[in-house]
Amino acid sequence: MPITAPQTAHRLNEWTANEIVAAIRAGKTTCEAVARACLDRIAERETVVQAWQYLDPDKVIAQARALDRSGRKDPLIGVPFGVKDIINTCDMPTEYGTPIYRGHRPASDAACVALTRKAGGVLMGKTVTTEFANVTPGKTRNPLDPTRTPGGSSSGSGAAVADCMVPLAIGTQTTGSTTRPASFCGVFGYRPTWGDLRPTGVMEASGSLDTLGILARSIEDVALYRDVLLGVDPKPVADDLPAPRVGFCRTYFWDRLESATRERLEEAAQRLARAGATVEEVSLPDEFEELEAAHRWISGFEMARNLAWEIENRAELISEKLRNGRLKDGLACSYERYCEMRDFVARCRRQIAPLFERHDVLLAASAQGEAPVGWDPVPHPWVYMMWTALHVPSVTLPVFKGASGLPMGAQLIARWSNDRRLFAAARWIYSRLGDA
Repeated sequence: MPITAPQTAHRLNEWTANEIVAAIRAGKTTCEAVARACLDRIAERETVVQAWQYLDPDKVIAQARALDRSGRKDPLIGVPFGVKDIINTCDMPTEYGTPIYRGHRPASDAACVALTRKAGGVLMGKTVTTEFANVTPGKTRNPLDPTRTPGGSSSGSGAAVADCMVPLAIGTQTTGSTTRPASFCGVFGYRPTWGDLRPTGVMEASGSLDTLGILARSIEDVALYRDVLLGVDPKPVADDLPAPRVGFCRTYFWDRLESATRERLEEAAQRLARAGATVEEVSLPDEFEELEAAHRWISGFEMARNLAWEIENRAELISEKLRNGRLKDGLACSYERYCEMRDFVARCRRQIAPLFERHDVLLAASAQGEAPVGWDPVPHPWVYMMWTALHVPSVTLPVFKGASGLPMGAQLIARWSNDRRLFAAARWIYSRLGDA
């Protein structure tokens, strides 16, 4: 039987990051109180959800108390956050989801962790990842129904945010590793314009495609955290822009989506039009259908070379699923084919730009349907491959429910480097759709 998550925010662990910051600055609560509330939630639920690879409650409380003593008023003051375990932390293990690096201790924080700490965030611990952020699942379960996958590879990050263990978590995305768990767990999942958020100190899977990802329970929190990771003064999400111009994008894989997903997206397009948005159907160039294969060859070629040492020296500790999947494809890919695929994707990136002359955002699926039963962390990767390869920003909105009452997200995609406009459109659209 599915386990129902809290529906109303009344405990500190259920507050958004913006609510926490405002309350601490106003003296209505403390960093320690918030941290303890999140730790209590983890203690209550971790045996079911299993979102955490590393957690040290004493270390968490020590961080929170130090912030309370400091009197700081930083942008993320007192906000607990989780970090996917392919991202380096100087005072916690970083194991990349593999026994090869069990107990590994980096010497420094990744840039994203250092920036979050600088902004007053309280690092709760390391969230579970799939092996090398790829296809072999970790231990995490979907917090809304533990018989189902939470999605990967940012499994623990998505589950921890959805279950109100933390308001913010950092994930990554090479294919759909932020979009997918956001959709399956019912939270906001943001993949930025490629290259904006610096990946220094983050395990590289495929540098041509990798981005950081943000998982949160409000679009305002996503925007706040993006500004922190950019190292700029936070700006509120614009609320004075006109109704967005929405391109309804069925994509070439429309017939492969579950019928409920197709129905919800069509209903959403109709509701947005009635609410005042300009909604038009958008067709993508025919050759975009080949982006799925191009992504597979590029990501496989790069990952196989990034893991050259592990393949040569610790192959027996790499899962069979990874060895015979992306790594096998990557080792079989010639440099000539890699260059051909890379050039093809670059042409497609130029072709998508004109679509945004008439539309602020595209509306598309964020997953095939509800989280499937079982532990496959990366079902139906073709839903995400295209948008990730195109380097454009996207955000998943938790707006739908499927036949089993579980979340199904809608994905909004914006023009390259138009992330703030994406947030404004997401806010407008989410307020009109809610849990459709």
